[in-house]
Amino acid sequence: MKVSIVCVGRPKGALSEAIKEYEGRIGHYFGFDATEVKAATHRGQSIEQVIAEEGERLLARIPNHHELIGLHRSGKPWSSEALARRLAEASLRSAPGITFAIGGAYGLAPGILTRADHLMSLSAMTLPHDMARLVLAEQLYRAGTIIKGEPYHKGTSR
Repeated sequence: MKVSIVCVGRPKGALSEAIKEYEGRIGHYFGFDATEVKAATHRGQSIEQVIAEEGERLLARIPNHHELIGLHRSGKPWSSEALARRLAEASLRSAPGITFAIGGAYGLAPGILTRADHLMSLSAMTLPHDMARLVLAEQLYRAGTIIKGEPYHKGTSR
């Protein structure tokens, strides 16, 4: 099964190496790719226009046949185990793939929120999109280790 991340912008600074490390690890458990779309320019545009422009770019990169999970503050929080179960179930039913969408500075466009099969929240706190990508990448790696029964995950339920 293919796991994908589509996100606005390319990671910069200290987080970029950590993102690269964890996204590389995901490939041990799932087919994986990350696609970055260009952030909209804010010059002369309203927040709504920025969100809409970035949303169009993201939607163009999401395969129609993939289950879409949007990262959004209004989404449900999932445990590491719940994420692992969702990925394992998708794999068992031979789903072609799951794509996770991470918006830009202002979040996801309404079109993506409507298209999403699920909305997931990583935290009740607001996270910069690079930090959200790092947390998601680590959790996808962790999900792979949970599914395979490897010792990385130290959670209470196994």
